[in-house]
Amino acid sequence: MTQTSALFSTKVATNESKVNSQAIGIFDSGVGGLSIAKCIHQHLPNESLIYVADSLFSPYGDKSSNVIIERVNKLADWLISQHVKAIVVACNTATVIAIDQLRARVNIPIIGVEPAIKPAALHSATQKIALLVTEATAVNHRFLALVNKHKNGAEAFIQPCAGLVELIEQGLHESEQCHQLVNGFLQPLLKNNIDKLVLGCTHYPFVSTMIKEIVGKEVTIMETALPVTEQLIRQLSHNNLLANGDHVFEQSFFSSKVSPHLEKLMSTLFGKNSSLQSLPLL
Repeated sequence: MTQTSALFSTKVATNESKVNSQAIGIFDSGVGGLSIAKCIHQHLPNESLIYVADSLFSPYGDKSSNVIIERVNKLADWLISQHVKAIVVACNTATVIAIDQLRARVNIPIIGVEPAIKPAALHSATQKIALLVTEATAVNHRFLALVNKHKNGAEAFIQPCAGLVELIEQGLHESEQCHQLVNGFLQPLLKNNIDKLVLGCTHYPFVSTMIKEIVGKEVTIMETALPVTEQLIRQLSHNNLLANGDHVFEQSFFSSKVSPHLEKLMSTLFGKNSSLQSLPLL
């Protein structure tokens, strides 16, 4: 090997190591995406994470498509400015409305969150499934097309859950008020003999225990954190972006609306104490 070749090989290895050690960017309208971030950390403990909660604009569920697309692009651009190697759009509403155009804009892996409609329909004995979603997702044409494409002949009941994201953002996910709200959404679905319940918002896993108590053992709850994590691993592996085994995990939490309450809530939901930093004005 010539000296020039040796120098070139060293430079490539150094650059690759630098990229591998760069963080994974994750964002959501609020704290819901922490259900995804927590799963990612459990399966990729050496990967550093930058999590952004767009709390000033939460919830996305009652925003127009144009507003959501604008926020998604601004958050993604900021994460790219922080040199992330991949971005997880940890929000069902943002994925449904904005991920296609985002992928056309950027050249790093973009992983979205889509409700587990296909496996729910494939494994439904009663051929009746239900999806809990935000109001924006419930009327989105792309989402409705996904339901029709993957329901596999099953009857799919779509339940918009107005107000649920807001309660979770307030840290009231274990309150009686939240229980009454969730129960009101679920009872009509149970009367329709569903046996699979898809959580179509990343906030909703934080009330999954409450949901299980209401629906009982006959209804299987379908979440998306693990499939998203598996897709992220595939993308990182395919692009040679997985962190080295000796890389030390670091976490950074940002929000467009910082408060002591939110800092405490995010640490609790993620399972690790973390300081919350203010997201630069976007």
